[in-house]
Amino acid sequence: MPLDSAQKKKLKQAAHHLKPLIRVGQKGMTDTLVAETDACIDRHELIKVHVAAGERDDRSALAAQLAARVGAELVHSIGKVFILYRKKQDAA
Repeated sequence: MPLDSAQKKKLKQAAHHLKPLIRVGQKGMTDTLVAETDACIDRHELIKVHVAAGERDDRSALAAQLAARVGAELVHSIGKVFILYRKKQDAA
C-alpha cells in the first residue's frame, strides 16, 4: 500500500532523530544485507539506512531495490541516507 504525502511527512518526522541501523558497504546488496534489513525492520518498523559509496543514481536504485526485497515502503531519501517503513505484522 503506497503511503500518501501526509503519512510520509509523519514518518519523516518520526525518523528524524534515528541513527542509521543498516550500513551498506562496498559489496552493495547481498543476501546477508537483505536478511539483516528484514530482521531490523521487523523489530523497529521505521529504520534509516546509510549507503557508504556510489553515485546518486546507484544509491537511489539500491534504495528502491532493497525496499522491494524486504517488502517495505521507501519513505524518503536524501544524500546517502534513506528511510524505510514496513508496518509490523499482527501476531496471529
